[in-house]
Amino acid sequence: MRRRASLVLLAFAVFFAAMAPTLRWYAFPRLAKIPSNQYQEMVLEVKPATLLNYSTLKAEKVDKITIVQTLKGNVEESKRIERDAGRDVVVWDALSYVMGPDGKMVSQIPERYIFDAHTQDPVNATGEMVDGDAVRRTGIEFKFPFLTEKRDYQYFDAQTRTAAPIHYKGTRTFRGLEVYYFEQTVPWTRVAMPKKMPVEGVTPEIVNSTGMTRWYSTKRSFWVEPVTGAPVNAEEVHQEEMRNAEKMMGKPKVTAFSGHVKIRDDYLDATVEMVKSNRLMVLMLVSYLPWSFTVLALLLLGLALWLEARGRRPRVLTPS
Repeated sequence: MRRRASLVLLAFAVFFAAMAPTLRWYAFPRLAKIPSNQYQEMVLEVKPATLLNYSTLKAEKVDKITIVQTLKGNVEESKRIERDAGRDVVVWDALSYVMGPDGKMVSQIPERYIFDAHTQDPVNATGEMVDGDAVRRTGIEFKFPFLTEKRDYQYFDAQTRTAAPIHYKGTRTFRGLEVYYFEQTVPWTRVAMPKKMPVEGVTPEIVNSTGMTRWYSTKRSFWVEPVTGAPVNAEEVHQEEMRNAEKMMGKPKVTAFSGHVKIRDDYLDATVEMVKSNRLMVLMLVSYLPWSFTVLALLLLGLALWLEARGRRPRVLTPS
């Protein structure tokens, strides 16, 4: 009976020993993925800000600018691209919609971001674009990979349509979560005019015909929860200028937009709660269950060996 019990325990020990690496190295890459139908909305604010008044062609101080950023998973496009890519792909149709203090549109920049559902590596496919211009991304955008490392990454900038290093700057605590802090500075760069202008009848072609050019610089910061790779906070010190503006504005350059962009507090709260929940699920796959199964396998192995040793112990016969 003891030998049979020890064999059963040994079988369970082998099972749990095999499950530990299977969860970490097989199940985790296949289960930890961004859903293709994800929808996310974020509201950011700039208080105060400098904004170009296109009616007077002068830069004015305003109390607040609001930016509504939406990410919507395009399931049909994901399925189409997956057939050729041979892996799980997510297609995000993103929109950054900027409103002035009067609620009117200042600019809107649509994007299509196509990436690997697990690694977040860009997947270059037909339809990838920023503001209608075809692009070929070489870096991550919006989200960092699962199990983010303490190193620099290539991060895609939608304004310049290029990727550049975003630098790891250390570990911090944000609302009770341990996070990795990243910074990227984009130097002054000439960028395209938005396709959708805030003044009816004014197009990028009309602005370009005056000789004016649009320039942009920003310093962006991310507080990234490393297990999920999800930013729990993000900020930008954002600047835009119209240059070669003597003909229209009587001076070489005019500020088009300037301010410190921050996520609104209520959206920060919701983001932190969502990330905490997702973090637990990822940790179950990469840490909690693998280590628990490893310890359980060792305990079962020890118990099986102990029972086997007791079963082999010679019996001492006592005279009757």
